Formats: sequence, C-alpha cells, structure tokens
Amino acid sequence: MSITLKQAETAVQAAKAKASDIDTLMNIAIVDAGANLVAFARMDGAWLGSLDIAQKKARTARYFDMPTGEIGKLSQPGGSLFNIEHSNGGLITFPGGIPIKNASGEIIGAIGVSGSSVENDHTVAQAGVDALQ
Repeated sequence: MSITLKQAETAVQAAKAKASDIDTLMNIAIVDAGANLVAFARMDGAWLGSLDIAQKKARTARYFDMPTGEIGKLSQPGGSLFNIEHSNGGLITFPGGIPIKNASGEIIGAIGVSGSSVENDHTVAQAGVDALQ
C-alpha cells in the first residue's frame, strides 16, 4: 500500500500551514512507499538549495523507515551507521524527514521538509504526518 495523491496533498497543506504559523518558508516533499516523489511544494521565497534536501530527507526516511534525525544519531563518528549519508546517491541524516504510516501502522510513504532550522523542519514535517492520523 502506498500514499495517495490526495493524502500527499493533505500532508503538504498541513505542513505549509504549520510553516506559516511559525513564520518560515519551506520546501516540502512527499514520497510513496517506493520512495518516488508524489507531491512537492516550494513556498514562495523558500531556499532553492533546500529543494534537493527536502526530497532527500523524504527518501532517507522511507529507505530506512525512521526519522532522519534518528539516523543522524546513529551515523556519528564511531556509530554503527557512520558514513551512511554517502550511500543511495546521498542521504540526509539530520531532522526533517519522517515516515508516514496508515491506520494499520504500515509505512505508506514519507515526508521531507527543509528551509529553516532542523527543529523547525521537524516540526513542520510532523504537522504533515499528523494531518493523516
């Protein structure tokens, strides 16, 4: 099972609303269960460099079925996943990517957000996920 376009659009809208609430501009990417891009939004004025980061955060979260910030903790020097960010064509291992689950707990996709501090990126991504719960 994979996220639908309608669900992806709902997540993007919720993430955009949260970004506006906290007065930041974001790039928001939603990927399906196969890590393929389903929906993307670049808020007016959001950093161009964050386009790629948002998409990589979403793919990273789906590839490993965990939030990107958790992968980051494991990929520090001496950690079990040290240097993993160099795999899969480049991963992002700091907060802002979160898997998306359906009501049965199955992962159906992921969201990746970039454009502000990693704390704000995670907050906005979580709002997108929460909109589908």
